[in-house]
Amino acid sequence: MFYCGGDIAQTRCLPKDKLTVEKPAPLETAMRKAAAEARLWLGSVAPNPPVGAAALDAGGNIIAVAAHHRAGEAHAEALLLQQCRERGMIENIHTLCVTLEPCNHHGRTPPCCDAIIANGIRRVAVGCRDPNPHVQGGGIERLRAAGVEIIENIVAEECQQLIRAFRHKAITGRPWITVKQAINRDGTMLPPSGQKTFTSPESLRLAHLLRKRADALITGSGTVLSDYPLFTVRHVTDYPGKQRHLVIMDRRGRVPPAYIDEARTRNLVVTTANDLHEAVGFLSHQGITEILIEAGPTLTEAVRASNLWMEWVQITAHNEPLADNIKVSFNRNANPSFNGEDFCWDYVLPQETAA
Repeated sequence: MFYCGGDIAQTRCLPKDKLTVEKPAPLETAMRKAAAEARLWLGSVAPNPPVGAAALDAGGNIIAVAAHHRAGEAHAEALLLQQCRERGMIENIHTLCVTLEPCNHHGRTPPCCDAIIANGIRRVAVGCRDPNPHVQGGGIERLRAAGVEIIENIVAEECQQLIRAFRHKAITGRPWITVKQAINRDGTMLPPSGQKTFTSPESLRLAHLLRKRADALITGSGTVLSDYPLFTVRHVTDYPGKQRHLVIMDRRGRVPPAYIDEARTRNLVVTTANDLHEAVGFLSHQGITEILIEAGPTLTEAVRASNLWMEWVQITAHNEPLADNIKVSFNRNANPSFNGEDFCWDYVLPQETAA
């Protein structure tokens, strides 16, 4: 399942006169709304996790929905409470639903637990616990010690999916790496002469959604020399001012300095590298949570053999079955989805078995 983020949405606090527009919602419905709000900001919040929050009144009506927008800005819970307070709705909150355990530490923003307690919230539903071994359970324990009722594991699987890249880095120390590969029925990744791609417009949009989700991109010198790619987000709305790292694997120093200079004018932080593992380590130390690899056949095969990747998105053009002699990049044990005229496989390694 793809979690690529949609167009930017603002935090929403429903007007008082429309509090009963929605039917009474159980905790699961509210948590799913919170998760959906957080998905709108995937790719914008690193190194923080994407988090959404929703407020329910005593009748089960959803009265507000919020999400964390960017690192250093208000967290979802604090933003939700602030908006409700400004609208005179704090006393309407019976249950605060949040996709991830509220934080209990001082960072660039104050602890969300403090804001929850200070605003008199007595009931909190949590989608999943913070996967960071140094944090896990601390926020929940803090709230319980203050007399707040805690309900755990509401829509837990969806909430875990939401933070999969953050969880992977918290556990392994490495960014989540997604590989995007498009091939035709003959197994080639190279489009016909004079064409940039051979896949459908829908697949092109998916590629840009994946790019939008990423904090950093890795490509090869061959791709740069043959395509002179922009590596900007088009076909979907990008986050204003979003800056991404671009690492070009270039052992032989073939990439023209002019290309690097031009790429930097497109809000890309460009670096060249010789070793794939070192490149990933460098990006990890830069606070990168999610990497997208868009490369040609040589680098793509090197990535496949590296065991660094966690997700492989393979698009087969025009719904054509692969020729019998073509080997795929992984064991495709899941059914493909249809993406316009193309087949699309999204293969994700089990996180608990990742090295």
